[in-house]
Amino acid sequence: MQKEQIFGILNKNPVFFLATLDGTEPRVRGMLLYRADASGIVFHTGPHKDLYHQILQNPAVQLCFYDSAQNIQVRVRGSLEKSDDETLKDEIAAHPTRAFMQSWKAKCATKQDFYNMFSVFRLKNGIANVWTFDTNFAPKTDIQL
Repeated sequence: MQKEQIFGILNKNPVFFLATLDGTEPRVRGMLLYRADASGIVFHTGPHKDLYHQILQNPAVQLCFYDSAQNIQVRVRGSLEKSDDETLKDEIAAHPTRAFMQSWKAKCATKQDFYNMFSVFRLKNGIANVWTFDTNFAPKTDIQL
């Protein structure tokens, strides 16, 4: 599978599971993808959440996406980078899938207060593995994203 096909699967199936470490204990939770493309896999979370602090402590993560229509699982591992790009934050907040953010924005006195309400993370140069029932017993193939 080519990386463009993988990005297509990720974007069509934006709910994913993110694994982090809390000290030595694994933590997994469902997340909502913003986008996946050659610039990386982008999502956001709140700086008040345990997830945010776990990522800052150890940015090595694994993401797991599942396409139920094709019965394909895509796992991507790599290291997250925090992005403070305000243009990207504006783009995310204006996106139709993030309409819930408009009420947050309305409650903020300043634009900076709004920007401080969420943090954007990007996984660049991830390594993907694709799983299907047909390839269940085959050796894993790493695909550089």
